[in-house]
Amino acid sequence: MTQLSANLNKVALLRNTRTIGIPSVERAAHLVLDAGAHGITVHPRPDGRHVRAHDVRELAAILRERPGTEFNIEGNPFHGLLEFVRDVRPHQCTLVPDETGAFTSDHGWDLSADRARLKPIVAELKSLGVRVSLFMDPVPEAMAAARDLGADRVELYTEPYARAFCTKERAAILGRYADAAGAAQRAGLGVNAGHDLNRDNLPVFLHVVPGVLEVSIGHALIADALELGLAEAVRQYLDAIRRGGTEGNAK
Repeated sequence: MTQLSANLNKVALLRNTRTIGIPSVERAAHLVLDAGAHGITVHPRPDGRHVRAHDVRELAAILRERPGTEFNIEGNPFHGLLEFVRDVRPHQCTLVPDETGAFTSDHGWDLSADRARLKPIVAELKSLGVRVSLFMDPVPEAMAAARDLGADRVELYTEPYARAFCTKERAAILGRYADAAGAAQRAGLGVNAGHDLNRDNLPVFLHVVPGVLEVSIGHALIADALELGLAEAVRQYLDAIRRGGTEGNAK
């Protein structure tokens, strides 16, 4: 089954609006893992608006005590990300080309322009024993280049799909993701996906796009948790993943 990694950035964002430590990012981690999430994702940013250094260390300790769970740290490797990775050695590091102060991640790597800068970063991560994933647009031609760079996986940037979900463009855009996933797998890469996936669009995506190993979901999961509770939201996302393999969801 596709694995669910719960992104806890928005829990930290809410906590950071006050100085009393609630909601607790660490408590949220225990809740989502107890509910069945397969791992935790965090995206520390230079401005500290989301998770901070102490969160990263505390989450790493939690996950070390839970065999079989995964810690994924994502972000721009040129904005201090590697300090976190060297410190806690997560299972996976997802490299994302977001700029300082960016509202959110909004594009994948251009490996024709970024290859030289990324090559030593990827090599260092591999030497640390960390799986490397590159945040990529659904461009089939770019997948072999990602593998040549030394990446283990790509994470397909899914906001364009989410925006097209209720439009007549959905089938064509889904086709691009399926083609990109197939190209990645033929190149020897694992395929992850993330950004604006939710309970409605996730089953359709997984039904059409083959072999997705992991989805990282934060904003929609935390938004749903305000209505459902955090544990129930996780359970419903796991159900959405299971429904991704059933007939009829691609209609």
